Amino acid sequence: MARSAANPLSFRPPAGTIPESPGVYRFKDAGGRVIYVGKAKNLRQRLNSYFADFAGLHPRTQTMLTTAAGVDWTVVSTEVEALQLEYSWIKEFDPRFNVKYRDDKSYPYLAVTMGEEFPRVQVLRGARRRDTRYFGPYSHAWAIRETVDLLLRVFPVRTCSTGVFRRAAQMGRPCLLGYIDKCSAPCVGRVTAEEHRRLAEDFCDFMAGDTARFIKQLEREMHEAAAAEEFERAARLRDDVQALRRALEKQAVVLGENTDCDVIALAEDQLEAAVQVFYVRGGRIRGQRGWVIDKVEETTPGELVEHFLLQMYGDAAPEAVPREVLVAVEPPDVRAVAELLAEHRGGRVELRVPRRGDKKALMETVERNAKEALAQHKMRRASDLTTRSKALQEIADALGLDQAPLRIECYDVSHTMGEDVVASMVVFEDGLARKSEYRRFSIRGMSGEGDVAAIHEVILRRFRRYLEERTATGELDAPPSGEPIDPETGKPRKFAYPPNLVVVDGGPAQAAAAQRALDELGVDDVAVCGLAKRLEEVWLPDDDHPVIMPRFSEGLYLLQRVRDEAHRFAITYHRAKRARNVKGSVLDNVPGLGPARRKALLRHFGSVKRLREADPAEIRQVPGIGPALAEAIATALKGEGEGT
Repeated sequence: MARSAANPLSFRPPAGTIPESPGVYRFKDAGGRVIYVGKAKNLRQRLNSYFADFAGLHPRTQTMLTTAAGVDWTVVSTEVEALQLEYSWIKEFDPRFNVKYRDDKSYPYLAVTMGEEFPRVQVLRGARRRDTRYFGPYSHAWAIRETVDLLLRVFPVRTCSTGVFRRAAQMGRPCLLGYIDKCSAPCVGRVTAEEHRRLAEDFCDFMAGDTARFIKQLEREMHEAAAAEEFERAARLRDDVQALRRALEKQAVVLGENTDCDVIALAEDQLEAAVQVFYVRGGRIRGQRGWVIDKVEETTPGELVEHFLLQMYGDAAPEAVPREVLVAVEPPDVRAVAELLAEHRGGRVELRVPRRGDKKALMETVERNAKEALAQHKMRRASDLTTRSKALQEIADALGLDQAPLRIECYDVSHTMGEDVVASMVVFEDGLARKSEYRRFSIRGMSGEGDVAAIHEVILRRFRRYLEERTATGELDAPPSGEPIDPETGKPRKFAYPPNLVVVDGGPAQAAAAQRALDELGVDDVAVCGLAKRLEEVWLPDDDHPVIMPRFSEGLYLLQRVRDEAHRFAITYHRAKRARNVKGSVLDNVPGLGPARRKALLRHFGSVKRLREADPAEIRQVPGIGPALAEAIATALKGEGEGT
């Protein structure tokens, strides 16, 4: 099929070649990168709609088609297979024109680390961890802490960090929570590991909705204690019952106590949409969460709901899928989606729109929250898309580029006195960080040669890999017949996509080194510039004078963000490498010198070489290093030096 970024008709499949079967299709750009994935019950009908009336398409669909240079498809036998393949391709290729639901904020969860010997209750955000029970998400962290504080009276599970737990065990004294009976103090052996785990399991059962059992049990024990004239114990049990009831009061009762469901509603306009989810467990609202999206093409509310369900539950644990999912609008393939969710859950899932009663009233509440979330989001991001476009255009104008640099790669070098030299590559696409494509480089045999030589080597290595991978796909020797996908892993090759602009951290020397590396490889379609920290000057290769961008321009601000991210990524890798070099050295054999103190020494002296040159008095200046330990370190390092 022909390739052209300007005229979609140039790559329109010939008449009669598109099957009328259900399937999944992919649009790709000139570099073979997948930019859009879609599914259709009838591939011919759906794909022909893209080419029949270009002027009548949604503006963003027009942009996608003019960016594309080809389209292919895969035929499937059922709608469920189409949903599965579409989801897996979107997850694998992360196409820039597909709908992406982004959290409108980072939500905290109440987590219980059941994978530890002594499970811990804590507040967590971000990616989920294995062998950990999660409850929520909650709108505010303080709401979780209030609930936990009430529940610890009845379920005194530990909440301390690993370090605090170990120190308490070493000293034989519990922390304050242990003294006020809000921790069972397994650190000092008040309870066994099995007893503490049962407390954690009861805590999880209560949070999961099994509340009546514990309240009835405590009330029974309270009456028994009163009958036995153990009035002090009865009063304590009475307070425990009240604490559990106050914890329940913080979670509104909205449905029957046996109801477990997720309630999903959305609000949209022509460009964006917001989704809100209320998590109902045991008839109570246990959490709330929101997402926002940029709409890519003319999409119905039902299609948005379908995409959202696939993304929300696609990677979730089976137990995270409830028995019932209530939506404001049914997805087009409601039966197929319900079947897919049921397959993932391992049990029946009912997917429906509530029409009356309490569930309908709750849906209206969730819809109001979605509308409010969209309004707040638009206020926060009113200028974001415009600002990013403006920044990219300002960079193009300042550097004399033919078009805005949609993909920018930035490189930075980090080392300590010429030792442990490393470099980073960060990627920004459409003005946003693309962290999945960050790369790092370890540079050997270049001590003392400086940043310029390191930049030259890194650019050579990165673009040599790019040329090798293009050759492997046939893109250099023949008309492109494939895509930059590794046939062994099925994933995009690491260096398959070239940038529009290479930015290096530094001045004219670094920019010239990067350009020289590209020239040696024959790469002539990638622009290069350097950004010097001192005066934030932009340098082009072989120019005697810098490009001065306005101090408060959006273009300069974007370049600074890209450069700072590359610096952060390089420093992180460099510190990790230094730590590994210290670990495994003679210091490992020094009694009393653990990982934390080794890192403190490295931070203070900067390198093992400088630490070896220090005397005991200088070593004692490091926090946590006493006189005896400083003498032991100096002796060990001196012995190592004499041995070599």
